[in-house]
Amino acid sequence: MNLDAELSALAAQEGLAADLVRRLLRHPEARRSVALLRQDLTEQLIEEIIELGSARSLAANSSVPAHVRARLAEHPEPSVRCGVAASVADEPPGLLARLADDPDPSVRSFLAMNDHLPPKLLARLAADPEPSVRSSIIQHWRAAPDRVRRALLTDADPYVRRNGVLAYPPPADLLPGLLADPATRAAAVTYAAPSRELATDPDPAVREAVAAHPDLPTGLRDLLKDDPDIFVRNAISARPDTPPALREQIVATMEPDSPLAEWALSFRRNPHACPPPAPPPPVYTREQAETLLAKANL
Repeated sequence: MNLDAELSALAAQEGLAADLVRRLLRHPEARRSVALLRQDLTEQLIEEIIELGSARSLAANSSVPAHVRARLAEHPEPSVRCGVAASVADEPPGLLARLADDPDPSVRSFLAMNDHLPPKLLARLAADPEPSVRSSIIQHWRAAPDRVRRALLTDADPYVRRNGVLAYPPPADLLPGLLADPATRAAAVTYAAPSRELATDPDPAVREAVAAHPDLPTGLRDLLKDDPDIFVRNAISARPDTPPALREQIVATMEPDSPLAEWALSFRRNPHACPPPAPPPPVYTREQAETLLAKANL
């Protein structure tokens, strides 16, 4: 662990003496860890953090007193208001509604992530004039009522429509339109019966979605195994019902043009396990902390 990482780990250590915390504020990375992670910040330390320019990290710390986060919701920098918007409770009452009216769409997008939003504000953000805000709502309001889902699935913005199909199973009456829409066709394939028309679509993303369909007929599988697009063929090779000999035959045709493409292809065929969690940071004694701070000239 390098010195910066050690200082950041020390900054988050529970029970660290206040005088050591204050010294850590002189180090930018350690200060960000103090601002973001510590649950024992005093009013004086909070003021020092704001004066030193780490209000953004402080705004994202849910342990900071409500009156401080409400104050930061009025900060002139949108990035600070974003930090508040993502998790602040409605303290004082009306704070969430005020953030929903923020002139910066990035703040409203972060607000869409907030678990404290009542349905009325969620619906308001789902109809926000900025497409990025509506897309953020889709990602974080999976329990949206039918009328909201329909509005998002038929949104004027193609990116919003596509995200809507990825998040919400479309009603049967909307499916034909979504399949006819170039922006949503690939995402809607999952909800349609595989057909030769879809399997020969000019868009490789549509063909790849067909290749991954759980109800793909053998005839279409055999058609797509020779697809000119490497990712379509890879989707066929990754199917659990593809015979091993055919899988080996398909994999032999793949010549990815970069290490990233090779990784993406192999990941679909053989999903990688998540790496083991990082070991917990060391717990420093007072003496060790003093030595580390002295090493950093703090």
